[in-house]
Amino acid sequence: MISREEAYSLLTKYNKDSFHIQHALTVEAVMKWYAKELGYGEEVEYWGLVGLLHDIDFELYPEQHCLKAPEMLREGGISEDMIHAIVSHGFDIDMGFEPRIDVAPEREMEKVLFAADELTGLIWAAALMRPSKSCKDMELKSLKKKYKSKGFAAGCNRDIIARGAAQLGWELEKLLDLTLKAMAACEDEIQAESEKIG
Repeated sequence: MISREEAYSLLTKYNKDSFHIQHALTVEAVMKWYAKELGYGEEVEYWGLVGLLHDIDFELYPEQHCLKAPEMLREGGISEDMIHAIVSHGFDIDMGFEPRIDVAPEREMEKVLFAADELTGLIWAAALMRPSKSCKDMELKSLKKKYKSKGFAAGCNRDIIARGAAQLGWELEKLLDLTLKAMAACEDEIQAESEKIG
């Protein structure tokens, strides 16, 4: 497995926009939190690297997201099982191009990535609306209200989030609750990492 430093170098080789890098850092931290929470403590670093690299091709190739990723990842020495995990977060999603990604999430880690990726964006958007600009003091009921409001963070696809919860066999509320807890727990770490960008 490549080191975290090598993975970050690979990410920043193809991603320069601070927004995309911060999203990668957020999903990395959330995936590591989930690994511990769900009993995969020995795989924490692996889960984190998948989260860090999951959108490697998005900045340069938004019209070929998850299609360009394998060649970029192979060039960086990423293993085939990690490539499968990364590509599977685009499974059968209408991204406005054909063919749709046909690599399905199989392992629990892949299902968590699929479910939590989109949701992290919605939670950040909700946090930024708060006086504290933080999700540490956000309650689940507040997040649920934002989730149900179609006009709020309209770019965050609720269908993907709901599909992700279903793939995990979870109620939507469980996914919202756990991902909010993950982001609150990781917020300081994400902020510290984000400050290093540039």
